[in-house]
Amino acid sequence: MDKVVRSAAEAVADIPDGATLSVGGFGLCGIPSVLIAALLEAGTSDLEAVSNNCGVDDWGLGVLLGQRRLRRMISSYVGENKEFARQYLSGELEVELTPQGTLAERMRAGGSGIPAFFTATGVGTQVAEGGLPWRYDDSGNVVVSSPAKQTQVFDTAEGPKEFVLEHAIVADFGLVRAWKGDRHGNLVYRDSARNFNPLAAMCGRVTIAEVEELVEPGELDPNEVHTPGVNVARVVPLTPEQAADKRIEKRTVRSREGARA
Repeated sequence: MDKVVRSAAEAVADIPDGATLSVGGFGLCGIPSVLIAALLEAGTSDLEAVSNNCGVDDWGLGVLLGQRRLRRMISSYVGENKEFARQYLSGELEVELTPQGTLAERMRAGGSGIPAFFTATGVGTQVAEGGLPWRYDDSGNVVVSSPAKQTQVFDTAEGPKEFVLEHAIVADFGLVRAWKGDRHGNLVYRDSARNFNPLAAMCGRVTIAEVEELVEPGELDPNEVHTPGVNVARVVPLTPEQAADKRIEKRTVRSREGARA
């Protein structure tokens, strides 16, 4: 089945207001920037995004945030986006902060048909006991906080140990970026750009992949495929210019020793 669509605009055209999106990437590495830009252009709003972070102020999910298109975020790291902090603290954005490994497993579980799982991460903290601020009002008062979660003691090799129940995440749509992809939706990610992309692809009911290089079926070594085509509904081939447009979240440089000499 040929899953290639002509443009990013066509690929996201049926994403409605209020949808939940699982979005690949870590920082600005491996983010589906072209699909995000298409959503911005489409005017889609009231979105909930499940992503490790929310880009930066002018790139990635940050562009949707800046135009007030996001109502809620489930993420684990938000420290590089000033507008994100401002909206969260002023009551304009609801945020469910989740430990990074737990977020990854919640997404993997959602894609695997596992409704919930127990983990030791967060036991004895507000993650398990509840009370993490999810939403503030414009005066800085907490109006929505995380609920207490079920805990249970299990026998382990080290003896009885307490665990907390975490629920899986299933998104309406998944947005990912791959290095290579074929017309059947099989995807290969490159190096650290793999990050959350396979998980975002798994847990999206309808997953859309932008690919830097489109190849024909059979050209990918099956042993190198990270996301099988069964998890992907649409493939958007990028132009060379789109594929090359990659931003650096933080550029830190120093003078080379002896360079002045």
